[in-house]
Amino acid sequence: MKEIIIDIGVKNTTVALLEEKELAELYVEKHNNQSIVGNIYKGRVENVLPGMQAAFVNIGIDKNAFLYVKDAIPNTYIGEEEESEYADKYKNININDFLKVGQEIVVQVVKEPINTKGARVTTHITLPGRFIVLMPTVEYIGISRRIENEQERERLKALATQCKPENMGVIIRTAAEGCSEEEICEDIVFLSKLWENIKVGQQSGSVPRIVHKDINIVYRTVRDMFTNDIDKFVINDKEEYDNILKFVGLLSEDFVKKVEHFDKAYEILEYYDIKSKISKVLTRKVWLKSGGYLVIDQTEALTVVDVNTGKFVGSIDLKDTVLKTNVEAAREIAKQLRLRDIGGIIIIDFIDMHEKQHEEVVLEALKNSLKKDRTKSNVLGITHLGLVEMTRKKVRQRVDSAFMSDCPHCNGEGKILSD
Repeated sequence: MKEIIIDIGVKNTTVALLEEKELAELYVEKHNNQSIVGNIYKGRVENVLPGMQAAFVNIGIDKNAFLYVKDAIPNTYIGEEEESEYADKYKNININDFLKVGQEIVVQVVKEPINTKGARVTTHITLPGRFIVLMPTVEYIGISRRIENEQERERLKALATQCKPENMGVIIRTAAEGCSEEEICEDIVFLSKLWENIKVGQQSGSVPRIVHKDINIVYRTVRDMFTNDIDKFVINDKEEYDNILKFVGLLSEDFVKKVEHFDKAYEILEYYDIKSKISKVLTRKVWLKSGGYLVIDQTEALTVVDVNTGKFVGSIDLKDTVLKTNVEAAREIAKQLRLRDIGGIIIIDFIDMHEKQHEEVVLEALKNSLKKDRTKSNVLGITHLGLVEMTRKKVRQRVDSAFMSDCPHCNGEGKILSD
């Protein structure tokens, strides 16, 4: 059973995805500090750095945004799977050929500012709908990897080719599986009109300025997470509840039946036992059911996960104990990465295994568990030191940043609960 629970509080909006009553995903957005990912700005190039093949763009926020050369090349979409091809094909391209200091440029935020780094932006605009993502600046057709049926992939690709505007691209989202031609085309028409309005907004006004603001966390949740496999959608704000009913009513009567307004005399997060689960998200040590445990540490460059047998002593022999602990740990690590929204480089120190077959079993358990995660990840394998290297796409700050702040007594070396 999957449930989406939304708490609209005085200062924050909290979105929790429960799977079989267990907390699987958590998102928190402060009302006075909403996410800027997806926003489109008309900015001004402040610096061009050929040595870094990048530029800094003033988009009107505290720190200048970072624009990498591959995101500045017009009419060229480079997907993550083509990164290595791009490195060879475009290594002789100079960013000076595309950008000059003082140039006005339209960009979209793809990664929000994290710690000391500014936002990352791209000139390849994407407009997400419920079933497709419209790419108005490049010609490209892509299908979600989560749609595995080849016949369905071909059908959706044919629909996209037929419906998409000339010289534009589309990416078919996972939610489009089984959709009719009418549903796909309606999504494309709506997003095409939105793009026309955005283009009009680019024409006049001061620079830098925002020309399109993405929808807030509540409607992003409806758009991106409220799919057929969600059994219940509960929200504690009556006004937003009414708006959501109107929105999903356009999609399907089945979705309307799943939406509930929470009006009980309890805090919604306490009623669904989410508050106690959030406190566990903030801990450094995570206990496994067997008695083993994980230790999760974050550095500036990467996140390190250490696996320990702890209280688990096994029942057969040492090899069996190590294998069972590592397999359980692999599943829990995938769960914690998704729940804590940990991105970037991740190094996992499993308990030493001396059999190649056991290493493959653990890696397979990790990869299979990561399939539930909507965020793209890549398990690179085991190094000579026995460490597992992997990456997970980083878009926003980790979940714990909403609940923790730097300790004033040790110059940020430690963390305390925020106000």
